[in-house]
This record gives sequence, structure tokens and C-alpha cells, in this order.
Amino acid sequence: MVLTESKTLEVGTKAPAFTLPEPLTTNQISLYNLAEGAPALLVMFICNHCPFVVLLKEKIVEVCKEYMDQGVAVVAISSNSIKTHPQDGPQRMADDAKNLGYPFPYLYDETQDVAKQYKAACTPEFYVFDSNRELAYHGQFDDARPGKGLPVTGNDLRAALDDVLAGRPVQRPVKPSIGCNIKWHPR
Repeated sequence: MVLTESKTLEVGTKAPAFTLPEPLTTNQISLYNLAEGAPALLVMFICNHCPFVVLLKEKIVEVCKEYMDQGVAVVAISSNSIKTHPQDGPQRMADDAKNLGYPFPYLYDETQDVAKQYKAACTPEFYVFDSNRELAYHGQFDDARPGKGLPVTGNDLRAALDDVLAGRPVQRPVKPSIGCNIKWHPR
């Protein structure tokens, strides 16, 4: 595991478009079809094996359900290379989504092009876009980390979503996500 901090995608950046497969259903999911009419959009880069993601998975489901009930569109993407990390492959993604009851699509970015467009560097990473699909927040879920003993709350992400839904800029200081580096394809 290589501890990696997220890179900056500038506030106001338009959400990069994509169409990716969802291993659980085998459907192709488009960003704009998914988010059409939503007051906000949450894009998460996660994977199956990263201890930083594993720590948050149950709370991610809880927070996403809460905000999806308020109309927020949510999507998770795994961009890890399955050449080096087969445990992050489509079948295991489908199993994870089913076993954890993901209420959002969990998409596979085989080419890693979407991760590059979002400047994703680690798992987990969280991006909140407003109703115009302009970036309002790119930061952490909360302060919880494996082995640190802090409760998993989702407070940073919740605050950002609350601000966006209220139509105001994100108020809290933004802390970058910290997690495992995205497993890029070997060269």
C-alpha cells in the first residue's frame, strides 16, 4: 500500500463525461443520464481491497442513501489495474456491490481514462458537483483512517453536500483525501 494524497481538481471544473460498464448489472452508465435533473452529483473513486476504503464502506452506503433520498446522484468508480490487483476486477466489484447493498452504480474504468480526467490519485476520493455539474468539493470523507481509532462519520462529505444542496459554496476547509494510490496499468 502506498499512502497517496489526492491531487487538486479546480473548483468550478465541469464534471468530465463518461460512459462505463456496471459489472453488477452489465449496463452501460453515462454520467449525464445518471445525473440528469439532480441537484448535486457525488463521484467517488473506490476499490474493493484498499484498507482506507474498507474502513468507510458501510458508512459510505449510509451517507449515500441519506443524500440520494434528497435527490443527489451518486456513482462509484474503480480504476485499479486488474493486471496487478485482480481482487479489484469486475466480478469482485459486482460481489462487493451486492454484498454491501450499494444503492449507487459501481462502475469499472478499465482504461483508467476517467480516473485521469478527474485527476484521481487515490482510493477513496470524493468529488461533489453542483446542479450545473461544476466542481464544488474535492476532498476527504472524514478524518477516520485505518488504525487511528477515530469514528467513521462522513462529516466532511456531509458538510460539502449540505452546502451544495443549500446553494452556497463549501464552508468547511477542504482536506484532501488520503488512501491507497490508484493501481495504474504496468508499462
